[in-house]
Amino acid sequence: MSKRLNRPLPLGTPAGVEVLTKILTQGPIPRVQIARRTGLSQAAVTKAVAPLIEAGFVTDQQALAEDAAEGRPELGIGRPVSPLTVVADSVSVIGLKVTPTDLIGVTTDFKAGILAVRHQQLTDLSAATVIEQLASLATELMDTLDDEADPSGPLIGIGVAVSGDVDTLHGVVRDSPFMGWRDVPVATPLGEKLRVPVVVSNDVRALTVTEHWFGVGVDADSFAVVTIGSGVGCGLYVNGEVVSGAHGVSGELGHLPLAPGDLVCTCGRRGCVETVASSDAILARVRETTGQPELDLSGAIELARAGDAHAREAFDRAGEVIGSALAAMVNLVGPELVVIAGEGVADYDLYDQRMRQAFAKHAFGAAGDCTLMLRSHTFDDWARGAAATVIRSYVRGEPPLQR
Repeated sequence: MSKRLNRPLPLGTPAGVEVLTKILTQGPIPRVQIARRTGLSQAAVTKAVAPLIEAGFVTDQQALAEDAAEGRPELGIGRPVSPLTVVADSVSVIGLKVTPTDLIGVTTDFKAGILAVRHQQLTDLSAATVIEQLASLATELMDTLDDEADPSGPLIGIGVAVSGDVDTLHGVVRDSPFMGWRDVPVATPLGEKLRVPVVVSNDVRALTVTEHWFGVGVDADSFAVVTIGSGVGCGLYVNGEVVSGAHGVSGELGHLPLAPGDLVCTCGRRGCVETVASSDAILARVRETTGQPELDLSGAIELARAGDAHAREAFDRAGEVIGSALAAMVNLVGPELVVIAGEGVADYDLYDQRMRQAFAKHAFGAAGDCTLMLRSHTFDDWARGAAATVIRSYVRGEPPLQR
């Protein structure tokens, strides 16, 4: 069990939080640039940064050569500029992703860079068993942080990402059809076992936080992350924040009623996008129409690429429904970018053309200018998302990491 738990941030004002957030997400960055982007005076920036430098969370060392090569702005004439950057190993975080078959865990640094990865197969899906295995996996990862040869900083918290309706404030999974859970407390029992603050989040929203702080969202005014796998999820970033929803539910793209009404979803309702567009739904359709019940997803993809009409129909149908759902979301929210992600999404070029055609057909006016970007993710990325939610809560002083 890790000996090094928590490390308070010297942030006493909202200005300090804003300055550290800019350094963390956009650094290395000079003080004058922080002032321009936040509207704070340079004196206020210097005042906010001083205790962070003294405590070892931030450094003002000269920019590295590769940063200069990437064209970072030169500010100031006739005097050297010392950009501010976060000290990555000043703290460490653990992120855990729960799936119906496995647990995936990572340790990361303060910049959400992955340090170590561990996977563990689930023995069953009962909440008690999963929480016990989460504790075991977290302990294994904590032991890697205690390695004397590892430069990792003190552990500040553990993030857990679960699919479904999650009450992050209370650390409760209210409804997860894939896990078969309803009203399951996770943060409290896991935190009591490990004596570490635990943040529980919806998995897609956690992935969106990662993109907001450490990915495509750093420079975007608004974006959406749509995930396609066993389910179809959506995370939204608008008006400077990842959308949580008044009741903790938002962006449930997979449950828009855009599919045939005779198809029953895992949530128990009919006609959800997931009944046609999820990888499980595509595979079920190909098995049914080809009469090959033993077929796996890679086999279905091979059939479609070989020109099998039944397999092609399943992917075309999925692309049509996903494209329509994307258009509905973009018409309502208006993001400038949609990242379409998933463990095997790069293989789904099979429905890419049909998806884009359906999107163009239903997107209203300038909403059709929204960029659609396909990008593959691994389960390690989902676990990293869970860690990113801890980093965000730590910087902002949110429960259970409030200062």
